[in-house]
Amino acid sequence: MTRDQMFSHLRAANDVAHEAAAHGHHPFGCVLVGPDDRILMRQGNINTVRHAETELSRRAAEAYPPEFLWSCTLVSTGEPCAMCTGTLYWANIGRLVYGFEETKLLALTGDHAGNPTMNLSSRTVLGSGQKQVEVHGPFPEMEEELLAPHIGFWQR
Repeated sequence: MTRDQMFSHLRAANDVAHEAAAHGHHPFGCVLVGPDDRILMRQGNINTVRHAETELSRRAAEAYPPEFLWSCTLVSTGEPCAMCTGTLYWANIGRLVYGFEETKLLALTGDHAGNPTMNLSSRTVLGSGQKQVEVHGPFPEMEEELLAPHIGFWQR
């Protein structure tokens, strides 16, 4: 996947995040991209335990064989939390692309009860496993755009 393709898919995931926020959910979104660069699935956040990346990974694992998912990419607006990263790992999705680091989100959410962030990077979680999931991100040049749905959301 080229950098331009990653940016395009990050923008598609951000559209999903805006849709989630419009429906009263936390503004997170992600997409599953197949080996042919087509978006196969989209998912927004549902609630504090049904995160976008976890739900997408579960749905993908039910819809596709593990060998196929290894050739796919989960693209998320923000760095997935430990739960989401673990679910991506167990679903056998071979690549992760994310736009902004979890630490950037923490700066916006503070100690918000709806998002008690963990200081545990996705690379650390994946590095603890037995398979090499490829990780791309963050992309500082896209942070402002991808964090926009979060501005003001966590202060409500």
